[in-house]
Amino acid sequence: MSKQHRYCQICKKDSMHVELIPAAIIRPAVSDYIATQYPEWSNEGYICRKDLKQFRYRYLYSLIEEERGAVTNLEEEVISKMNEYESLSENVDKEFNMNLTFGQKLSDKIATFGGSWRFIIIFGVIIFVWMLVNSYFLLTRPFDPYPFILLNLVLSCLAALQAPIIMMSQNRQEARDRKRAENDYKINLKSELEIRQLHQKIDHLLTQQWERMVQIQELQIEMIEKISEKKT
Repeated sequence: MSKQHRYCQICKKDSMHVELIPAAIIRPAVSDYIATQYPEWSNEGYICRKDLKQFRYRYLYSLIEEERGAVTNLEEEVISKMNEYESLSENVDKEFNMNLTFGQKLSDKIATFGGSWRFIIIFGVIIFVWMLVNSYFLLTRPFDPYPFILLNLVLSCLAALQAPIIMMSQNRQEARDRKRAENDYKINLKSELEIRQLHQKIDHLLTQQWERMVQIQELQIEMIEKISEKKT
């Protein structure tokens, strides 16, 4: 078939307007899926790259839908990235930290400091000095006499403020972990689908190679028979 007569079996556009791909090199699974949509599909024809991408997307979509049920937005993103040969891996921490406000960064620093041995030691020293000053150095007129009601009030206020700050920081940590888990799921799903496609491609290549070897063997047998006939 001459180049000017080649055309896409789906959109019917010729090689002068679109890039055509031989149907014979398409994976059997995708080719069979196209055949279910277009009964006139032939492995001896051609298909344009745009239509092939669409059918690959539909095939992967149907594959996930068949195995996992309803296709989520994450899985649709994976299919689109695979179809466009784009990367899915990303630095989740860098992207997450770039969107933090000043208040969120400050609360994270406070929560980090409040959960350290440095904070415990410093606050323990402050409490000890407070009690020592009011019990020993200011016996006549202490500003917070025993049982240190003002100190209890300060501790209560500190605990009341520290608790929501730590909870806000933990919520952001959970959101970061959830983002990481989503990214890991997308990468794992893409790897699983790509490995499956590689297996299909290898099987397809082995089948073609075996058929080619059989054809070569048949030609060799014919040649040997002809040579034997000539000798006789």
